[in-house]
Amino acid sequence: MSRAALLVLADGRFPAGGHAHSGGVEAAVSSAAVYDVASLEAFCRGRLHTAGLTAAGLAAAAATGYDPLSLDDAADSRTPMPALRQIARRLGRQMMRAARATWPSADLDHLARARPQGAHQPIVLGVAARVAGLTPLDAAQAAAYESIGGPATATVRLLSLDPFDATALLARLTDELDDVARTAADAADRVAVEGVHVLPAASSPLLDITGEQHAAWTVRLFAS
Repeated sequence: MSRAALLVLADGRFPAGGHAHSGGVEAAVSSAAVYDVASLEAFCRGRLHTAGLTAAGLAAAAATGYDPLSLDDAADSRTPMPALRQIARRLGRQMMRAARATWPSADLDHLARARPQGAHQPIVLGVAARVAGLTPLDAAQAAAYESIGGPATATVRLLSLDPFDATALLARLTDELDDVARTAADAADRVAVEGVHVLPAASSPLLDITGEQHAAWTVRLFAS
């Protein structure tokens, strides 16, 4: 296992397309639900324990070697809004391009052929993590971090937030992030025996609703 591979996979400069997405925070800023550091921290905490936990579980399960196509179907059932399913697959397609260039493998090739329109991004992340020699816990941590790192970075642009404050916010959430990643990885360890229903399916209805609304905006800074 190469710990450096985790740094590459979780790096915001990894060309997987995440920079173009706000993780729902653009809509939250527009509605004044997020307007300063404290409200952004509350948003990120909520996202970490819902969408972040669910994505971390799927990524960790994919990193165990469990059938990625079954996991992709499970991701569909955990993503009720059509716009967010489309975004997840678009991000998965972009991550697939980056992962195949970085860590060429038969596993990534197989998933790309089976899902030409893109698998859900956490599934691709998990398969890429496995190919890179990382553990399911590593994959869960990368997915969990992405769930809050994206919104925090986007809010720097949306509100001209001090980037030092945004980074400090992420640092304050690291203990919770580790807890979420461990919960996700523990569930992933049981998938082979108990099936995909043991994976987290935490929901955030407001994120779902505003995500669908955001997709219909004619003018926006971020794709989601």
